[in-house]
Amino acid sequence: MNRHCRGFGLIELMIALVLSLIVVLGVVQIFIAAKNTYVSQGAAAVMQEDARFALSKMVQELRMVGMFGCLETVLDASSAGDFNASKVTPISWDNANLKLTLVTTDVGNSGGVPTWTVISDCRNTATAYTGARLPAAGQMAFPIRRLVYSFSNNQLLMGTGAGNPTQAVLVDNVRAFDVTFGVASSATDIAASSYSRNPSNPALIRSVRLTLTLFDPKNNVREQTFNVVAALRNRLL
Repeated sequence: MNRHCRGFGLIELMIALVLSLIVVLGVVQIFIAAKNTYVSQGAAAVMQEDARFALSKMVQELRMVGMFGCLETVLDASSAGDFNASKVTPISWDNANLKLTLVTTDVGNSGGVPTWTVISDCRNTATAYTGARLPAAGQMAFPIRRLVYSFSNNQLLMGTGAGNPTQAVLVDNVRAFDVTFGVASSATDIAASSYSRNPSNPALIRSVRLTLTLFDPKNNVREQTFNVVAALRNRLL
């Protein structure tokens, strides 16, 4: 047989197969890395969206804490006589039970049935009633809600109403939830000088810091901690 017409030898075939296998493995590794990056970025985006939703909602409500209408004095005509008691402490953090309680004016008209409604003519009288109530001519209605946020079983829960309201899941896959208050040195100071979980005087609270840590149940991405500080627009009693 003419040696110029010979085919590939066994060694040559083995070398070709090894080189092909290396190329295929390289392509597979690139594909796997790209897929893992896509999955991890998707998981991180979900956590960021969950944190943005929960924290932006709470910040919006925190900014309305301490606003109970256009007059400082409000007559408590609620059925349980509980409005003024909630008005005295419109924000509190139970560090033992990881529970944040807010008494805040409704933002817009989509908040459902309010806990109380303050009816006022914004000149002489203001009265708080339980539930929803329509104002008479020459009056304004201020819907007030009592909101309770709590952290339990890796879930951030929220409920609305007096007493111990039924709570629904707001965000899943929560590792930690914490609240601290920015406290001023004196009643005349505008800015907070220190932070405390349980300030002795609510009138000195100037801001609230929320900390939320989320995790991916499939461990595609590391835990992420989100922080936001909300300045209070209204001085508390």
